[in-house]
Amino acid sequence: MEKIPIIQVKNLYKIYRIGNNKVYALNGVDFTMYKGEFCAIVGPSGSGKSTLLNMLAGLEPPTKGEVVIAGRHIEKMDENQLVGFRRENVGFIFQSYNLLQTLNAVENVALPLSFRGVPRRLRNEKAKKYLKLVGLEKQMKHMASAMSGGQQQRVGVARALVMDPKIIFADEPTGNLDSKTTMEVLGLMRRIVQEQNQTLVMVTHDNHIASYADRQFHIVDGKIFKIEEQHRSDEEGITISEG
Repeated sequence: MEKIPIIQVKNLYKIYRIGNNKVYALNGVDFTMYKGEFCAIVGPSGSGKSTLLNMLAGLEPPTKGEVVIAGRHIEKMDENQLVGFRRENVGFIFQSYNLLQTLNAVENVALPLSFRGVPRRLRNEKAKKYLKLVGLEKQMKHMASAMSGGQQQRVGVARALVMDPKIIFADEPTGNLDSKTTMEVLGLMRRIVQEQNQTLVMVTHDNHIASYADRQFHIVDGKIFKIEEQHRSDEEGITISEG
């Protein structure tokens, strides 16, 4: 099967001026990520991984270089174009879930669709479909405030998917979860990438968490020093339990 590039980064730099000093947050980064791939950007604190994620999501402009997402040069877009581009192409999963605690699961997942002007009946149908996909069929009417961390993060995954994004960005998505729930959420994310042919880019400082991805992009001092590929058989499968 032919690989379709979805993210192409060429000669990417982010340089901050602090007094008379130049700090290279990103120091000449090049790589390609493909459609239907689960990628992890992994590195210690201060390595440049969050800066890189912000550039890929169009949240921060590069000092120099190219960021081509789904065939479009986002480094050439103005703020209004970027807002529209993100709304149409990008989903986000956050470490802190970012759910509205006074809304139930369906309402939280349907919320981004209401900003698109999707009628209520349609957006609720779609929200329910994705809540089933992430294993929350029984918790649809539960308020976010009454859910466990793992359940809230599953709602977060469903909310990212409901927009049919080309790419999902996940910033330390398991940072607030215990180890058992972390494995369940990672397994869920991997299954969704496979079943929905989604592209998922996750930032983490943890090598073990990164090993769930198809490829790991190791970053230190603003440079990618190695790209590792996970070779795993289909039989290896990860079971996903309710949680």
